[in-house]
Amino acid sequence: MKTIDDYNFKNKQALIRVDFNVPLNDEMEVTDANRIEAAKPTIIKILEDGGSVVLMSHLGRPKGKESKYSLQHIQDKVSEVLGVSVKFVEDCTGEEVEKAANDLKSGEILLLENLRFHEEETAGNEAFAEKLAKLGDIYVNDAFGTAHRAHASTTIVAKFFEDKCFGYLLAKEIKSLDKVLNSSEKPVTAVLGGAKVSSKITVIENILDKIDHLIIGGGMTYTFIKAQGGHIGTSLVEDDKQELALEILKKAKEKGVEVHLPVDSVIADSFSEQASTQVESVDNIPDGWMGLDVGPKTVKNFANVIKDSKIILWNGPLGVFEMETFAKGTIELGKAIVEATENGAFSLVGGGDSVAAVKQFGFADKVSYVSTGGGAMLEMLEGKSLPGIEAIKN
Repeated sequence: MKTIDDYNFKNKQALIRVDFNVPLNDEMEVTDANRIEAAKPTIIKILEDGGSVVLMSHLGRPKGKESKYSLQHIQDKVSEVLGVSVKFVEDCTGEEVEKAANDLKSGEILLLENLRFHEEETAGNEAFAEKLAKLGDIYVNDAFGTAHRAHASTTIVAKFFEDKCFGYLLAKEIKSLDKVLNSSEKPVTAVLGGAKVSSKITVIENILDKIDHLIIGGGMTYTFIKAQGGHIGTSLVEDDKQELALEILKKAKEKGVEVHLPVDSVIADSFSEQASTQVESVDNIPDGWMGLDVGPKTVKNFANVIKDSKIILWNGPLGVFEMETFAKGTIELGKAIVEATENGAFSLVGGGDSVAAVKQFGFADKVSYVSTGGGAMLEMLEGKSLPGIEAIKN
């Protein structure tokens, strides 16, 4: 795997695909600069070598040129995070852009306008990718969040470069996932939460061969419980996936994977913070009530499994953590994973909601690695090869 450590960038210009798809408020200010921070080590290494940098990214899903999606809004924040004054150019291809790129001196950074202002970007247009390729000597992909997309800047552009490599962020993502999926250390535990079985099916099928324990939580619990004859009240359920749930349990048993389902639930008489709540056995929820978090016995059971694990993958919350009343299960799981990590386990957290949860509850810097790409991580867990990664390897 070629990374930027394999290159000396002295007097070279790096064209870096970063993921600066950051949230902005109504004043067009960056509200969370995490993704910019994450790309900093790669950019700084190139500048310290004596190279220059052209940054390209998308922001949002613009339909043509929409000023609210201009990367000019983030120019100051990028300069602030990097500690270097970043230049900006109002397009990403064309004469003006090529001139700005050619005029860059060692130690300087140029930020291109939003790639998705051109529909050729998402179409993976070859001519557009070739124009982008004129802007650098070495191509660096450091955008894990878009590595599962065969776009011009993430995949196609690589074919126009002899020298291409992964940035630190993308390399770390690949290594962390590899550590989980191909670990020689045992036991390996996967915690899968979230609402729907259907969105995690392929993941479960792919990882059963690689794990020892599977903890299931979140809304998809109730499809498994109902499939086994339990009474789940008005809890979330995918009725058409019950057979699939039973099949998963059967496959897991055949492969020697222990599946841990919740035994009790915090139930509510409505989907709201103000609802009446009580703790009930997970397969005995009264009509008109719904399970919105795991109960105290389940918390204890899951913590015991986590405690003995050497490798932990966490994807998806155990309850509706956005409401404080139903956040305890997710918080306690987080605490158990932090404790296991302190005792030497490797813990990887990834996938939108679990990332939001670890940040909200202050666990982000206490686990081994927090993945930056939701969709890309899921596809790797599903065993798919990602075009953005393959393009660098080939």
